[in-house]
Amino acid sequence: MLKWIILAIFVISALYIQRRGTVRHSFYRQFFDHSTLFAPINFLMYAFSSVPNQPYIDTQHFKDLKVLDENWEMIRDEAQALYQKGGIKASSKYDDLGFNSFFKTGWKRFYLKWYDSAHPSAAELCPKTTALLKTLPTIKAAMFTELAPDSRLVRHRDPYAGSLRYHLGLMTPNDDRCFIDVDGQRYSWRDGESVVFDETYIHYAENKTDQNRIIFFADVERPLKTRWMERFNHWFGKKVMTAASSPNEVGDQTGGLNKVFGYVYQLRVKAKALKAQNRQLYYFLKWFLMLGIFFLIFIRPYLFA
Repeated sequence: MLKWIILAIFVISALYIQRRGTVRHSFYRQFFDHSTLFAPINFLMYAFSSVPNQPYIDTQHFKDLKVLDENWEMIRDEAQALYQKGGIKASSKYDDLGFNSFFKTGWKRFYLKWYDSAHPSAAELCPKTTALLKTLPTIKAAMFTELAPDSRLVRHRDPYAGSLRYHLGLMTPNDDRCFIDVDGQRYSWRDGESVVFDETYIHYAENKTDQNRIIFFADVERPLKTRWMERFNHWFGKKVMTAASSPNEVGDQTGGLNKVFGYVYQLRVKAKALKAQNRQLYYFLKWFLMLGIFFLIFIRPYLFA
């Protein structure tokens, strides 16, 4: 009985996520999207959110962000120095499961903070920005990100609703052709200007200019209505999100999930090769595996009871 209740919770939560917003994945795409795995947790985050559940949220809800806005030139100067050294880059290994798919389309990053993980390279190369971040407890993750000229990030949802996304323009084209679209609403980056959005809505980004775009990118803790939900969010970030830590350089912490990701991705590469060679066989095996797991968990016990 318990497993059927758990299944029902997942199905109801996943359907809610799929119907959320004006821009939606197809049911099939959403079923296999990583955000579905977090659907029950995200449902609670939306239900107990003390800020509006909408694509863009006023930055006035977040006092720590005002400090970042006021120090944007200092942050920009460290980002510029890092960029000139080639420090903002894609990972050369399969050790960044959260952003691995973005690297092939011209996106790069340098981690300044990632939950409770250690990045000594950030403290060494960007000492002022990392020192500032230590004074801002609601900032859970932060990085410099680059979107190259004539590049694009595909439509996607981020998996976890316990945070909201903050972007601060540092070195941008200051052009409407360089933008992010969240649930059908566009925002164009400008130097020294910031925005907060809910990254669990479907969003994508494009840079159609001939100039680079570098921003300060951060995950800020979602304000919640109850103390126990805040404690749960802190626990989840510490235990799960920290495990997704990815290094900038040798000596930085690699989380447990990313240590496993390199091996799992090899299976994905083989699956993609099979899909390219024989799509019918690929989808047959995919559904055979999914239905087989469902049968073993939910049906088989009744047949052999």
